[in-house]
Amino acid sequence: MIQVNGKSKYWLFGIGALVLLFLMWYFSSLVTYILISVILSLMGRPLVRILTKVKIGKFRFSQSLSAFITLFVIWIFVFSAFRFLIPLLVSEFSELSTVNPDSVFDVIDEPLVRFMKTIGNETVESTQALFSQIFQNQIRARLGLEQVSNLVGTIAGALGELLLLFFAVSFITFFFLKEENMFRDSIMLLVPSEYEENVSRIMHSIHFLLRRYFLGLLAEVFLVGTMVTLGLTIIGLGFSHAVVIGVFCGLFNIIPYLGPWMGAVVGLLIGIAINVHADFSSHTLPLLGLMVLVFGTVQVVDNILFQPLIYSNSVKAHPLEIFLVIMAAGGFAGIMGMILAIPVYTILRVVAKEFFENMKIVRKITQSL
Repeated sequence: MIQVNGKSKYWLFGIGALVLLFLMWYFSSLVTYILISVILSLMGRPLVRILTKVKIGKFRFSQSLSAFITLFVIWIFVFSAFRFLIPLLVSEFSELSTVNPDSVFDVIDEPLVRFMKTIGNETVESTQALFSQIFQNQIRARLGLEQVSNLVGTIAGALGELLLLFFAVSFITFFFLKEENMFRDSIMLLVPSEYEENVSRIMHSIHFLLRRYFLGLLAEVFLVGTMVTLGLTIIGLGFSHAVVIGVFCGLFNIIPYLGPWMGAVVGLLIGIAINVHADFSSHTLPLLGLMVLVFGTVQVVDNILFQPLIYSNSVKAHPLEIFLVIMAAGGFAGIMGMILAIPVYTILRVVAKEFFENMKIVRKITQSL
């Protein structure tokens, strides 16, 4: 039997990690399917456990039947949401595609000129023109307003990929639900025998914490989207417009801290676009003010109630700790880094607690685990 010394172990570990990262990049689509399936199985696991305990006379739900029913419930929920939202989104984008982007910018230019004249800017024309050009370029680049009319075609072109994703994720998720330890056992095949007990505890803790986090995140997306939709409907915005903006705000809320502002900006731009022919002072401006009030109220509720429960309590970390981690991840990997910051940090904390608990800093940041 070949003996490997300490330094060689580190070299082999490093090479193995690089090979693993390369394979994950090369098979990124498959990795994506697996990660989605893991998340769905984490959220569906409680229902599987409940069903397997149900007994009707002599009949008891098998693990396979419970997994199938759970998967069916998940997809019914997803399809129902899409069945409700897709027509609204298509209608909204079709309406927006008829709006001339220059008309939207003209609406914004008018109050800008008034404001600059109020503060006594002598070069109002040149400053306003420069600001307008910069604003138009940025908005066009970020949102691609001139491409909105092509969005329906883009969605149609993506249906094939969505169909493949549906079948792949369904197949993988079914077996993850049916065999609770399947993913864990697959990971354990790569673990040396002497570390199996440690890794087993790590997998158990990660499973518990991430399930709470993703369920909480799903609840936050739904609650924020619902509150924005109700608020905008109450202030007089059309229900279909309110739903579309609510969907954007809910989904953008997945991005910690930055997401709510992005959702609000998109909502305000839609508010301007659908009222581009209305009088700005008497109609559009008061409506935008009420929309800002709705976004601000929802954001306060989210910050005070939802986020502490999800970002702090669910992963058992201090709010300041979470904030610093998200900011660091955002600086390192942008928006995607901010989205993945909490799950990745949770995994790293659990691993550190198991293998490096003798270090003072590790004991400090993992004391609540």
